Amino acid sequence: MKQVTLGKTGIVSPQNAFGCLPIQRDSKEKAVSLLRRAYDGGMRYFDTARAYSDSEEKVGEAFAGMKEKVFIATKTQAKTPEVFWKDLETSLKMLRTDYIDVYQFHMADTCYRPDDGTGMYECMVEAKAKGLIRHIGVTAHKIQVAFDCVNSGLYETLQFPFSYLASPRELELARLCQEKQVGFICMKGLAGGLITRSDAAMAFMSQYENALPIWGIQRDRELDEWLSYMDETPNMTDELKGYIEKEQAELSGDFCRGCGYCMPCPMGIQINNCARMSLMLRRAPSKDWLNEKWQTEMKKIETCINCRQCTKKCPYELSTPELLKKNYEDYKKVLAGTVRV
Repeated sequence: MKQVTLGKTGIVSPQNAFGCLPIQRDSKEKAVSLLRRAYDGGMRYFDTARAYSDSEEKVGEAFAGMKEKVFIATKTQAKTPEVFWKDLETSLKMLRTDYIDVYQFHMADTCYRPDDGTGMYECMVEAKAKGLIRHIGVTAHKIQVAFDCVNSGLYETLQFPFSYLASPRELELARLCQEKQVGFICMKGLAGGLITRSDAAMAFMSQYENALPIWGIQRDRELDEWLSYMDETPNMTDELKGYIEKEQAELSGDFCRGCGYCMPCPMGIQINNCARMSLMLRRAPSKDWLNEKWQTEMKKIETCINCRQCTKKCPYELSTPELLKKNYEDYKKVLAGTVRV
């Protein structure tokens, strides 16, 4: 397994890291077991967030007394200095540590800078000076914000969605991070569940010397799969290259990643599932998607009032109402049997 150095931070980790969002859906006992198994299997970098309900608490219990043996990153969605310090205090308590390796602005919609009037970047600098955090990072979904942060020279790491469905501009962002020596942390390496072959996802990542993927892990079988790559990391073969090219032709472009940042919908539409139903039916064909429950959920699209709140909140700047309508039309064709999946 390749070792990745995160920019100028000095953090070195196997190119196989643990994303801790899904463990909020596990019991504490199960989550702690998964995290410790991941460590025993060679994983060293663990990414969580204040927004992930009890994820930090579970990480803290798993690695209590082991802080020098792992790298822990977490995030704050704070928009004011007051909330920043409250979040940081809570995170330190939940993680049972006196410092955090990488502290990140979570889903930033702007590049915070010194003297920009918000006081937010100054909070990061002060926290680092006090030894409460080791490195200043940022996570973004909007590509221009990501470019701004990398080019600013103010951030030691950037976390951004990255997979073999990446656009040319996203590939450019990966190269820029390497050029600027900004640690490149890759979330959504499976494109929100649309990518179903982990060997292809891993082989793609391994082409980038600076990419550190954080795989969202909730179950033992998922962890087993990623850990199996520690000793035998998939390489980019002609077969995998052909498979990925076929996937890119089918899936790249304007599609819903299922992140859920558009939620809640005032009409109760489950946008993060309904807006990509066509893809889910093709990628994971199952009668479960066609049951009464999902027929009811998809029918809610008819109630859309075109308020476009979802469009304003979408980090990928998708025209969500139009995407919902397209998926609904496709869904009705599948139900009627005029389209087979």
